[in-house]
Amino acid sequence: MLGGIITNMFKKLNIFRRRPRKSTPSKEDTSRVFRVKYSWFKELLASNTEVLNIITDMGEKLEGRQIFGMSYVRAKSTRAVFHTFRMVKCLNTLSNNKYASLYDVLGKINEKIKKELGKRKEIPLTESVLPYSGVTREMVDWVGGKSANLGEVYNRVKLPVPQGFAITTHAFDSFLAHNDLVDEINKRKMELDPDDPETLNRVSEEIQRLIILARVPAELENAILWAWGRMVEATPPMGSTGSFPRVSMRSSAIGEDSELSYAGQYLSSLNVPSDKLIQTYKYIVASLYTPRAISYRLNKGIRDQDTAMSVACIQMMESVASGVIYSRHPFNLLEDNIIITAVWGLGPYAVDGPITPDNYTVAKDEALSILETNISHKPVQLISSPGGGLVEVPVTMDKQDRPCLSPEQVHTLAGYAVKLEKHFGCPQDIEWALDSKGQLFVLQTRPLRVESPEKDGLKQTVPRLTGYPLLVENGAVAFPGVGFGPAFHVRSEEDLLSFPEGAVLVAEHSTPKFVVVMQKAQAIVTDSGSATGHMASLAREFAVPSILNARVATAAISPGTNITVDAYSGRVYQGKVPELLAIQTSREPHMKDTSVYQTLRRVADLIVPLHLLDPKASYFAPHSCQSLQDIVRLVHEVSYTEMFQISDLVSSKEGGAVKLHAHIPLDLYIVDLKGGLAGITEDVKKVTMDHIASIPLKALLKGMMHEDLRWREPRIDVKGFFSVMTEQMLSAPPGAGERFGDRSYAIISDKYLNFSSRVGYHYGVLDSYCGHNINTNYITFSFQGGAADDIRRNRRARAIAMMLEALGFLVEVTGDRVDARLQKHELPVIEEKLDMVGRLLQFTRQMDMLMSGEESVEGVARAFLEGDYHLDRK
Repeated sequence: MLGGIITNMFKKLNIFRRRPRKSTPSKEDTSRVFRVKYSWFKELLASNTEVLNIITDMGEKLEGRQIFGMSYVRAKSTRAVFHTFRMVKCLNTLSNNKYASLYDVLGKINEKIKKELGKRKEIPLTESVLPYSGVTREMVDWVGGKSANLGEVYNRVKLPVPQGFAITTHAFDSFLAHNDLVDEINKRKMELDPDDPETLNRVSEEIQRLIILARVPAELENAILWAWGRMVEATPPMGSTGSFPRVSMRSSAIGEDSELSYAGQYLSSLNVPSDKLIQTYKYIVASLYTPRAISYRLNKGIRDQDTAMSVACIQMMESVASGVIYSRHPFNLLEDNIIITAVWGLGPYAVDGPITPDNYTVAKDEALSILETNISHKPVQLISSPGGGLVEVPVTMDKQDRPCLSPEQVHTLAGYAVKLEKHFGCPQDIEWALDSKGQLFVLQTRPLRVESPEKDGLKQTVPRLTGYPLLVENGAVAFPGVGFGPAFHVRSEEDLLSFPEGAVLVAEHSTPKFVVVMQKAQAIVTDSGSATGHMASLAREFAVPSILNARVATAAISPGTNITVDAYSGRVYQGKVPELLAIQTSREPHMKDTSVYQTLRRVADLIVPLHLLDPKASYFAPHSCQSLQDIVRLVHEVSYTEMFQISDLVSSKEGGAVKLHAHIPLDLYIVDLKGGLAGITEDVKKVTMDHIASIPLKALLKGMMHEDLRWREPRIDVKGFFSVMTEQMLSAPPGAGERFGDRSYAIISDKYLNFSSRVGYHYGVLDSYCGHNINTNYITFSFQGGAADDIRRNRRARAIAMMLEALGFLVEVTGDRVDARLQKHELPVIEEKLDMVGRLLQFTRQMDMLMSGEESVEGVARAFLEGDYHLDRK
């Protein structure tokens, strides 16, 4: 059972078993402990990001508009379990196996996932090649997305496509097995060192050489040449020379690595003659093992057995003209017209080349009216070279300024676009070609990804609309769409209880707790949050248009104001915007009626849902986890606490620290994990501010050294002073309490900080990660202690809580203890908040003496927030 296996793996890997403690650890021992704990924590955060990305991708597939197969479902499920296990392992390593029960919880969920995957019994494919006349979208696991789409277009949409065939994954498996390549590849991969790029390059070169020099089985070679012969029989000779047709051989990886294939990272060859088919096939298979592809699979936790290569072999047409069709505008969602581009010759210059294509805009009315025609000057074109590949040649003078298409041909292509969009249930990006006989062919079709053009460095998905007051822009889209309704501000859980039907939820932070009103909400807009976070996955599950990280939403949007949320471009308008509401069309996704979609739906139900919404609730525990995202949320949440306690490993008697010489009223010692200090030697004992390279520590110290707070003498209320002193004399045993001047510690890296501060009788601990990935950024802060009586300490705690809440922290007060957290903000915001916490640490020195009455709680908090650090206006 996976739980037992994982537990055994943990026992082998756990380096934090209890062992006799040395009385005086060496500098090297102390540094090693910190570095190892920090490395586990970074690994946990990396896997957290990976799982959230998988959940995001699954949410997109569950919209039913993209073709996928069981290879995708298996690969994503395996990868999600792998990264969840890695998070559980890291957490237990950090906590000395405190959460070992999570292994069994994960094992049970994994067994359910495997059971769902086992329900779908597939008939194994035995053909090495398949002509497009025998291919449909259900064969995507065997022939890849490119061939599956072309077969679907030909067989079900009944549109003309070029002659061609797919070399299947069965052929790939046969080729590897015939040459015992799987074992040989695995042997080479054992030599990989992820930290040594040289081994990656060497192993890649060796594996690719093995594949290229291997012999293709005679049966497979004959099948490929037979398929090419059948294509020749159905295709007239090319050009005036009567030469046999050539093919384009396009890579189409199956499984998780398919996203690299779509990114153009695998080899594709154009204009391949028949005598180069077999060798080119081996080159394409070998491209599975480029350094980039190997590194990608290693870092993403993808197994080689979850990846296979198919190859689309498509007849190279002697195109008179070619180009692209967008079944709607590719970036202006307000324009639902068909866009057609055209160039002379072969198609690459239609999307990327030295000429401007002809452009045609066609309405989607019954007549497919041509609304606009722009004919460009086209002096050159691409054609097939007799020796293979493509070559640029001049366009004859009489054609350089002529339209590539007649009005009738424009209407025909527009008709193709309408049929394809209707069949696939979403806008399409289509490649087409016109042959010498005047026939128009579909070369490829895929879902149209709305690409946002940039203006002043910002994405502009939908043009900004004039005539409507703009309240918010440049937010991050978590789920696209449009919502309209009155703004309802949610500041607490109590506000959720009164959330009205049809309102737009506006809040400072994104949180999974919003799930209770998602069925009522027209849209969600928050000042902060990540588009790949837990709340974002819930927004996709409930299909709620959502904009996160809008920064100014709560300030710019007044409660009760009717607003229109454009969750395509990240904007919010005041009032009702009919143009935006009109683009909310309902299309039936074409994948939802397939069995593979239903399998993904059932598997996703064990991965995607989030039930652990409230970290403070009693059910927020391992036994309540019902999905992988539940485990991920729990591990991510409690990992902060485990790292928060890292400063407990340090005491004033331990080595490994250097002292900071700076204008701050405490003795601060620094332990550098890696990259936190710059320009020092190993034997250095003291450092200055110039040596600080840690982003979070630098920001915290900036606040502590604020000119209005530097070495500020505490403001003393005489009555409060004597109350504090009396309390100490009566209640403190000899030697109790750590007073000002005791050591404080900062454990740092370039992006990480664990800061434990002893100021007077107060004790504060701060933990922060501050980088470019918004999902991993956070600040946790705890403050406790004091020299006064319980009442004054509680007043001080409530005053600090008011300050932190005003700064955007989630805060909890228990007696004289304050616990606060802020997470998932961009780097500049985290730096700004750390600056303010640094100021707060200085400001609160001996603040107990001012807490003489209830009015002082709000007064002191207001003074700090207004920058009155001398309390002149108290």
